[in-house]
Amino acid sequence: MKQLNKYSFGVGDRFGHQGEAQLKAFIRAKEAGLDISPVWNKSNREHEIIGTGPADVRKEADNAVKSLGWSDNYFVDADHINLATVDRFIEPSDFFTIDVASYIGKPAPAGDIDAFVTNCSEYTGEVTIPGISETFRISTEDIRKVAEQYLYAAKMAGEIYRTIEKVKGVGNFITEVSMDEVPSPQTPIELFFILKMLSNEKVPVQTIAPKFSGRFNKGVNYVGDVNGFAVEFEQDVLVLKEAVKEFGLPENLKLSVHSGSDKFAIYPHIGRIIKKYNTGIHVKTAGTTWLEEVIGLAKADGEALEFVKGIYEKALQKQEELCAPYADVIDIKAENLPSAEEVKNWSAKKMVDSLTHDNSCKDYNPDMRQLVHVGYKLAAMQVDRYFELLEKYSKIVNDCVFTNIYERHMKLLFEL
Repeated sequence: MKQLNKYSFGVGDRFGHQGEAQLKAFIRAKEAGLDISPVWNKSNREHEIIGTGPADVRKEADNAVKSLGWSDNYFVDADHINLATVDRFIEPSDFFTIDVASYIGKPAPAGDIDAFVTNCSEYTGEVTIPGISETFRISTEDIRKVAEQYLYAAKMAGEIYRTIEKVKGVGNFITEVSMDEVPSPQTPIELFFILKMLSNEKVPVQTIAPKFSGRFNKGVNYVGDVNGFAVEFEQDVLVLKEAVKEFGLPENLKLSVHSGSDKFAIYPHIGRIIKKYNTGIHVKTAGTTWLEEVIGLAKADGEALEFVKGIYEKALQKQEELCAPYADVIDIKAENLPSAEEVKNWSAKKMVDSLTHDNSCKDYNPDMRQLVHVGYKLAAMQVDRYFELLEKYSKIVNDCVFTNIYERHMKLLFEL
């Protein structure tokens, strides 16, 4: 049976050139004494924008693993798939992030809701979850409300899982369920009953991505109450532990944090809590690697820097179009974006400092970074030239990708 390591880390690579640079970070972590499963992930939307397919991600992962002699677990994630998009991912993928966000709030059949409420009657009254000091008072009506909100989504997760299982076979892939791209966080009790629903659907979920409080904007740091996040995260860890015992879910079930990349402020809290409870974590990044490619090209100066400046100029012109698909996960203050005329005169260092996520640097511009983050479509529109530059300046770019994943992410999260 395929099983995630205790720790796993999802790395997006929109243009498919950084597999080896990414894997070197996992090799360095292993040398430091920590086994982390690499998971290459790419969404259907990214494939459509760039013109790639799921088989390309499999090829990149396999080639990197072969080239560097990696002998441990690694996976290829069908990222944020639903019933409409799953089919094209089934053959090359062995990790499936089943995204149920669009199904949440849709009503399941009344009879199914009634049956679930009856099935959960033992959880009415005072409910305690070991480790959580708060006692939860649960009524039949509370369970019904959770079922009305989430039961249809859980049933769709079951349907998608069985679609995959029919082709891949039992135990031949990792299942994650994602419900993070919704407006409101799930409470600990909601998460408890959602896991009950997934158990009833016989979905062997190994990792689940709930919605957490705060903003998880693309490419920039966490925005919100970090201490409040820590409380929420710890309660969710304890809910998962209890759900494993209560519902017979996989023993390695763990939380997944879809970070939007670079949520450095909450990493120390996550690291502390997973050590406290000796539990695992899956962290998924997406556009970080694309940003590091851009930063690497800017650092290379000359023609590469001019290409980056051109990308930024076009991003300003097409800001509304580029931002629309990501409206819920970006907060760009237009008044903080430098003009194209101003940027034309910037040095390589000024461009690199503006785009590099370093809060201690006076030139770091998170608004500019977010705009470039969603602007990868512009590189895809001139992909031959982009690939030519990536290959010509590969050493600089590869170093940026490796350093970002290992030095900024893994070392902070796992205290390496």
